[in-house]
Amino acid sequence: MATTKEKTQSPTRATRVPVAIQMTGAEMVLAALRDHGVDTIFGYPGGAVLPIYDALFKQNSVRHILVRHEQAAVHAAEAYARSTGKIGCVLVTSGPGATNAVTGLVDALMDSIPILCITGQVPTHLIGNDAFQEADTTGITRPATKHNYLVKDINKLSRILHEAIYVAMAGRPGPVLIDLPKDIQFATGDYYGFDAAAEPIGHPTYKPRRDPDPAAIEQALKLLATAKRPIIYGGGGLINSGDEACRLLSELVHLSNFPCTLTLMGLGALPASDKNFIGMLGMHGLVEANYAMHDCDVMLCVGARFDDRVTGKIAAFAPGATKIHIDIDPSSINKNVRVDLPIVADAGAALKALLAGWKKMNLDAARAQHQADLAKWWRQIDGWRARKCLTYKPSASVIKPQLALERLNVHMKELKAKGKDTYITTEVGQHQMWAAQFLHFEAPKHWMTSGGLGTMGYGLPAAMGTQLAHPDALVIDVAGEASILMNIQEMSTILQYRLPVKIFILNNQWMGMVRQWQELLHGSRYSESYSEALPDFVKLAEAFGATGLRIEKPADLDAGIKRMIETPGAVMVDVMVDPKENCFPMIPSGAAHNEMLLGPDDKADPANAEDGMVLV
Repeated sequence: MATTKEKTQSPTRATRVPVAIQMTGAEMVLAALRDHGVDTIFGYPGGAVLPIYDALFKQNSVRHILVRHEQAAVHAAEAYARSTGKIGCVLVTSGPGATNAVTGLVDALMDSIPILCITGQVPTHLIGNDAFQEADTTGITRPATKHNYLVKDINKLSRILHEAIYVAMAGRPGPVLIDLPKDIQFATGDYYGFDAAAEPIGHPTYKPRRDPDPAAIEQALKLLATAKRPIIYGGGGLINSGDEACRLLSELVHLSNFPCTLTLMGLGALPASDKNFIGMLGMHGLVEANYAMHDCDVMLCVGARFDDRVTGKIAAFAPGATKIHIDIDPSSINKNVRVDLPIVADAGAALKALLAGWKKMNLDAARAQHQADLAKWWRQIDGWRARKCLTYKPSASVIKPQLALERLNVHMKELKAKGKDTYITTEVGQHQMWAAQFLHFEAPKHWMTSGGLGTMGYGLPAAMGTQLAHPDALVIDVAGEASILMNIQEMSTILQYRLPVKIFILNNQWMGMVRQWQELLHGSRYSESYSEALPDFVKLAEAFGATGLRIEKPADLDAGIKRMIETPGAVMVDVMVDPKENCFPMIPSGAAHNEMLLGPDDKADPANAEDGMVLV
């Protein structure tokens, strides 16, 4: 039972409410979650975390969601975090519970998602003895997390819990793990609460820089003032920074009238309908976005990291551009692409400074002499737009995957007009890229996908986490028939908690992206990419207690989508699509970002294809 006693000094901070509460380690975990406003945790019980589960049983403020696999717990927490801006929380047991969570932790690390993962561990006196369900969790997860802790002293647990949440959320967000031995969960020690408004938590040495260097901002504005072919390139860091950062991006785009492109993870940071948005860039990005990136003379990168899916061949990336890179993570600057002006700062703070400086320096007047150049640049971009690179060959008999998503987008728009929010999650593969191309996001935090790690099996648990965060919204997992099977057991979780998640499977009977690469780069040698034995997804849905639907003809798409949306509860729709359709545009591996295949009649350069054999 928790008791209180007076303390004159806290071990956590120099200033602290001088009251310690006597608690067990298990109770401290829940107290810290409550203190930080956490109301949901995803997990799976096991022997090494039973004290925490016992503490969960005795309270009602933190809701536990029982997943069916620990990987799914992390993916659900990721989507919960990304769609809300809060921290996602996970609780799993030792050994296989912790190792099952590793894929999700790496996914969160790659995509900068704030996660607190608490793992059970064998008692401290057994660590290192190969005890039952023991694993070196901190050793295994060190490269999979932003930071991790093994707690061997109950008197350090209070500080570590608060500190871990700070580290996960501060700077470039990421997953933080606390490995908690069973005896520490039973032990009693001092827990120090805090007033979040009066005493924000921190870390003695980790203090990421949020505000930009004023001199660097001034230098950036001078470069932007004279740009003839400027571009703004935004990424997931804008989403992580928050809605205000996205609003400021929109303000800067309109003030400058510069074109703006977004990465896969940045979709929604600028409304898709904005006249200055030139689409997603990258391997399956739009022609106008990739060509504009290649030909620009000044590039302002905000919250993106120049990953290989964007740059293509590094030596040929935007060869004539002066590059300005704003990122809160100093290690991301000059990691992949050398830039001319680095600015270490939070995306929102940097955009606010740029806007203030633009107005103070009266850059509208300074740019007046370059309006003709900017108009010419827009004419060039509009010329690329006119190529309509997402055009595909329609069919009256076979459903094209692009058509399926075009029609889904129409229904999403109609729901939006009626005040109904739609959130999209995806698995990984061709369907993911088609969703990014054909579904239009007008606001941040409505698009949940696995970008950096490309984790098959992400979408279904992500939809689950998103639906729990937004119970009144429509949540759709756009899936492939191969990816959905990776975590199909989470249908059981979805039904247990009566989540009205909709699963929209584009079923082409292949591991589509693998097949596409084998066709284009490996001489159409389709090695192990055909799914020889697929389940009947309608019957599978019904076996879990959900509604199953199948759509086989283009003419039935609208009625099928409408039925999916209007049917109460969880619905799985098996959309039978053209098995031979490839996703274009595409930058082949080893090619520059302006060397794109635009359709099935284009062929990859053999030299580039050869280079691409060692890439993914």
